[in-house]
Formats: sequence, C-alpha cells, structure tokens
Amino acid sequence: MTVRAQFVRMQDSTAADWQVIAGEFMPFAQALPQRVVKHLQILQGDYGGFPVDRYTHSLQTATRALHEGRDEEYVVCALLHDIGDTLGSFNHPDIAAAILKPFVSEENLWMVQHHGIFQGHYFFHHLGLDRNMRDRFKSHPHYDRTEEFCALYDNPAFDATAETLPIEEFMPMLQRVMAQPRYSIYLKEDAS
Repeated sequence: MTVRAQFVRMQDSTAADWQVIAGEFMPFAQALPQRVVKHLQILQGDYGGFPVDRYTHSLQTATRALHEGRDEEYVVCALLHDIGDTLGSFNHPDIAAAILKPFVSEENLWMVQHHGIFQGHYFFHHLGLDRNMRDRFKSHPHYDRTEEFCALYDNPAFDATAETLPIEEFMPMLQRVMAQPRYSIYLKEDAS
C-alpha cells in the first residue's frame, strides 16, 4: 500500500505529509536524466524538413563537442540544446534552458538560452529576418561562447554521414551533471 499525504489544500499540510512527499522526491529526482532522455527521444523521426531528424541533430551536436574535448557540462548542453522543439515551437531555447538551469553554469545557460538567435545567423536571411539579430548581444560576456557553439557544433550537425554517438555514450555525463542542482528554490540558502 502506498502512503500518501492527507491534505486537500497545501495550506493544510503537515510536517508528516511533507515527510511522505520528501521520501518520494529523491527517487523521482534521481530518475530525472532518464525522463529527460525519453523526452529527447521524442525527436526521433521528427525531420521537420531537415536533412536529419532532430534527435540525430542533438546527438551529433553533442558528439562534435565531445570529440573536441569540451567538458561534460558543455556536452550535456549540446545534447539538450534543442530538446524544447516539441513543446516550444516558437521558443525552444527557453525550454532547454529551463531544464538545464538548476545544473549548469551561467555561461552555459546563456549559451543554450540564446543559441536560437545565434544559429539564425546561418539562415534568417532566407526567411526575411535579420541574420545579424545576434549583434544586439555583441557586448555580452557570453557572446563569443555562443557564437562558437553555433559555428562549431550546432550549425554543422545536420550531416547524415557524420559520426553520431548513441545516447548511451552520453548517459553517464547526463547523470553526473544532473546529480545535484546548483541552483533551486528547494536548496537551503547559505547563512553566510
């Protein structure tokens, strides 16, 4: 029999209720990498007109970053940068950034959150948009990092013949990066 909290309004919850909830939380949180991968795999077969499906693009972007010696956090960001395509058709970088925010550095978070505008440099002009839209961020400290991410990893990752490592290669990294959040409203604040 599963034990559950007994309140109908959160304001009526008790410490005992929250012990039950907290006991369920850790196993749930530890399974986050597996749930993230399941969502990433929804991109399999979703070509959207591109030469490779969005899942292959994600794996290929991460493969390129890994082979160039990027650290695990960066590789995980490369892997998940387009995970929001299915839910955020008009703001997919925001979805990816929201997933990564508790676990990654400010520079990697900014890179993921802004990669869509930077990647636009390669195709916006074909849609009647300003391909230099990214220039409004020229003075930002993470501009060069994001420009480089798109140039080296995101932009060339549509090659059906390029090496593309399977998701199993990235699972240990994903598990380590998502093992302990750095930032969360659920972390106790440092008293210093």
